[in-house]
Amino acid sequence: MQGSLECLKIRGYMVSFGQSSGTPDPVPLSALAPKSLFLTRPSLMQYTISRDELLEAAGEVFASVASGVLKVRMNHTYPLSEAAKAHADLETRKTSGSVVLIP
Repeated sequence: MQGSLECLKIRGYMVSFGQSSGTPDPVPLSALAPKSLFLTRPSLMQYTISRDELLEAAGEVFASVASGVLKVRMNHTYPLSEAAKAHADLETRKTSGSVVLIP
């Protein structure tokens, strides 16, 4: 975590999202002060509390994809019948980026 903070510019933002590597190490508030850094650990559930908020956010994402603002790249696709192989490849780190099961 310290290396990530060190690479930030003045008033930089660090967003710690997910738990794949376990619980992050604690960061003393004094570590943020020298460069006036911001550190956040968001949870998706807090951004879409109601169904209306979820539908609005999803609509914005899909509209951005449809307009070309967001580009969707599927790095790895598997037929649905090979879901077990897809999981095995994920677990053994044979994949990176998106993994999509195709019906």
